[in-house]
Amino acid sequence: MVRIPTIRIPTNRAPTHPGEMLVEEFLNPMRITQRELADAIHVSYQRINELVNGKRGVTPSTALRLARFFGMSVDFWLNLQVRWDLHKAQSAERAELETIKDYHYLDNYATRNHIAPLCGAETEVCQ
Repeated sequence: MVRIPTIRIPTNRAPTHPGEMLVEEFLNPMRITQRELADAIHVSYQRINELVNGKRGVTPSTALRLARFFGMSVDFWLNLQVRWDLHKAQSAERAELETIKDYHYLDNYATRNHIAPLCGAETEVCQ
């Protein structure tokens, strides 16, 4: 029986792309080729190769297949992808995100402009 590695996802550095995780923690240690994996989970070699090379992400379909093949949680693969996607988005949008004011700004805007804050109903004004 093949031992499935226990993998902890570090939180103090940039996340690992799911394809790199697939190669380093699964394919290489288990001596499985990309072609063998592709055939076993009924996807094209190109799909696995692009994943391994960071040119594509883990889709829900791929996550289901990898989870089934390796006997593990679908969430493992999807969470890797979400962490990767969030990291990329945060890096790409950092400057713009810093210009967004939180919801307290709306209260301050109403106070500064002498606008009564609205209560429950659209037409009801707080007294």
